[in-house]
Amino acid sequence: MPKKAKKQQPGGTPATVALTTAGVSFTVHAYDHDPSHPSYGEEAAEAMGVSPDRVFKTLVADVDGSLTVAVVPVAGSLDLKALATAVSGKRAAMADPTLAERTTGYVRGGISPLGQRRKLPTVLDASASAHATICVSAGRRGLEVELSPTDLARLTDATLAPIARA
Repeated sequence: MPKKAKKQQPGGTPATVALTTAGVSFTVHAYDHDPSHPSYGEEAAEAMGVSPDRVFKTLVADVDGSLTVAVVPVAGSLDLKALATAVSGKRAAMADPTLAERTTGYVRGGISPLGQRRKLPTVLDASASAHATICVSAGRRGLEVELSPTDLARLTDATLAPIARA
């Protein structure tokens, strides 16, 4: 039986290695990152020619003292109260960027929900299920991975909940 996952390319990231190891079907999209662009996610959507509703950003928040990953469309923003509710917490705030980088092993603007240094509780916005595939960071700026939201949720043990605001 043929393997569904793409072969690992030289210079792969922990995210693409995790996908390859799991045997998940995915596509890598690379583009030239422009450091002056005001939004990493919107830049990715524009560069790939994909609707911002299908490109998801990975954010790290602090929910009652515990780091939690939120994956929301770049077309919207994270509803911190909804995130706290989704993980049975009381209060959420954006995590310190340095702590988020150190904990996940990725740099800001390239944090992937996959292949993180330390696996964190993850919440995927429910809107992801409306798409056959979505794009998330592949672990560095200028590199996205496209996969089914079902596979992303399964590999990250994500909870699906409405955590995005338009």
